[in-house]
Amino acid sequence: MCGLLGYLNTSQIDPAIVRRALHKIRHRGPDDEGYLLVNTKMGVARPYAGDDSDRRLDLPHVATADRLEYNLAFGFRRLSILDLSTAGHQPMVSPDGRYWIVFNGEIYNFIELRNELRHMGHAFRSDCDTEVVLAAYAQWGAACLRRFVGMWAFAILDLRRSVLLLARDPFGIKPLYYSFVDRTFSFSSEIKALLEVPGVRRRADAQAVSDYLYHSLTDHSERTLFADIRNFPEGHYLELDLTTLNGARLQPTPYWTMTAQPREYFSFGEAAERLREMFLENVRLHLRSDVPVGTALSGGIDSSAIVAAMRRLHPSLDIRTYTYTADGEGINEECWADMAAQAAQATQNKINVSSNELVDRLEHLVYMQDEPFVSTSIFAQFWVFRGAAEDGVKVMLDGQGADELLAGYPSYRGGRLVSLLRQRKYVRALQFQRSAARTQSNAAGSYLMMTAAAAMLPRTVQSVLRRLSGNDFVARNLDQRWFAERGVIRLVPLRTVGREALREQLVESVIRTLPRLLRYEDRNSMAHSIESRVPFLTTNLAEFVLSLPEEYIVSADGTTKSVFREAMRGLVPDAILNRRDKLGFNTPEKDWLLELHPWITETLHSDACHSIPGINWDKVRRRWETTKAGGHPWDQHFWRFVNLIAWTQVFKVAYE
Repeated sequence: MCGLLGYLNTSQIDPAIVRRALHKIRHRGPDDEGYLLVNTKMGVARPYAGDDSDRRLDLPHVATADRLEYNLAFGFRRLSILDLSTAGHQPMVSPDGRYWIVFNGEIYNFIELRNELRHMGHAFRSDCDTEVVLAAYAQWGAACLRRFVGMWAFAILDLRRSVLLLARDPFGIKPLYYSFVDRTFSFSSEIKALLEVPGVRRRADAQAVSDYLYHSLTDHSERTLFADIRNFPEGHYLELDLTTLNGARLQPTPYWTMTAQPREYFSFGEAAERLREMFLENVRLHLRSDVPVGTALSGGIDSSAIVAAMRRLHPSLDIRTYTYTADGEGINEECWADMAAQAAQATQNKINVSSNELVDRLEHLVYMQDEPFVSTSIFAQFWVFRGAAEDGVKVMLDGQGADELLAGYPSYRGGRLVSLLRQRKYVRALQFQRSAARTQSNAAGSYLMMTAAAAMLPRTVQSVLRRLSGNDFVARNLDQRWFAERGVIRLVPLRTVGREALREQLVESVIRTLPRLLRYEDRNSMAHSIESRVPFLTTNLAEFVLSLPEEYIVSADGTTKSVFREAMRGLVPDAILNRRDKLGFNTPEKDWLLELHPWITETLHSDACHSIPGINWDKVRRRWETTKAGGHPWDQHFWRFVNLIAWTQVFKVAYE
């Protein structure tokens, strides 16, 4: 887990700019620092050291480099996880000097790939996965991407062909951003580094602002909230010819796409057994590390399964868990986390935060996240990683992705009901609705019908119903003309169209919802120099789950994650597997913000607030005052406005 940077100009580059930009992401890799300066026309590449480089490398300092000689630079910050020696230093070169790489992430099956490549004649000097990536690319080219099990964002320079390859893992677990302005191409692990590149402006993207305010959508496309910076798409690679750099040709190529191909030849029991085997293998691979490994434990099925799998695989392992304990009725899962930790004989660590700490740390959190976030739960997650870092942990396992793949949220029951209705299985649909309502609650039954109706109604009707119900808080407070003048198109909610609506929902969630959760995870962990790993997110497990019949995922009585619950029998305590509530990772946001009302009021009158056009801030302020006084019910959209103001202030964002 590290941070990378690339800076390419058609004429020449200033190494001082590279150093300044790379320093912005030092938190991603405080253990080492490295640079590569290249003259692509002459095919000359020279490595350099930085202030944090190991002196045993015996490299010249980058401050001594002549800016007139080079037009391409790599910068790298290392968090040492595998092979802690200097053999893992980056940028790394292949034995023949042809390929150079900067690599952020982990290839968990690197040992198996290394053995395969050795039989093909490749030699290795280290025990790290970076060298395996270099050899794999030399052997198979871009086809190597389909062989990797892991998470990655990397750049490889082929000096002989004068070609630059960029690639990102299938789910976008590891971040990669790029910008092409003024004939300068730059890329990095975080946006804040690219803001140091000359020509990259701090101006907002109106479409991205609209997507965030209306739908809490970020990270769902190549757009970021910065107009000059793009999000490199997950599951893609880009080969850039350095001799003919052209912004119009920056079109990444997909190498893996999330699809759902139904298969009927597994019985439910067989599917559960196969899923159990795959999950245990994933956890086994994700535990490969030369530094201490911990895990985030909420007490839900997914995190409990990870802890249980760790204990099954390693009976004597020192398992350290980190749990956020929420203050507030109906959102605290502490008792379930206790149960899971005790069953796995893990050492527990509990973290609690207050509303005052949110205010004290908000600017830092916003800075680390790069873009706005939709709820204060991100702060609680930030605090969990802080606790792990203080305990000396450098790797954490987390259950991100399980809810999106295995239908963990109540709304997925609506998708299953729609599938039954579209398949004209009306009796089963009625039985499903009644069973789901009986095993959950009357409120859950009503919610099920509403989500099913929302998925089937035309989008225009959905919009009308939202306005009539008063559930259109954002739209009522935006200046639609301002957004329209900038070509903004308001995104419409997903409406499934096929006979298997649940399967469509799951694929769409992985594509549109999961990316922002992975961004939160990456930034919060790396803010504390921790590598976060997500063992649910491998292509083989995702393809397998999405190939199963829908009733395996959401059962006839509305039980979500049905096949995974069965797969974990005997590993995870039955009481946890039998849970029917879904609390999510929540903070007492309403209580926090009402407690902080002087700060909220001050924020809504700040200079940063007044600099943001397209929003009727007088209306927002009036709504806040009436809500605070009890005249209006709480609306979770308040945080989106507050966070947009904080983001604007921290990054000095301009609106045009």
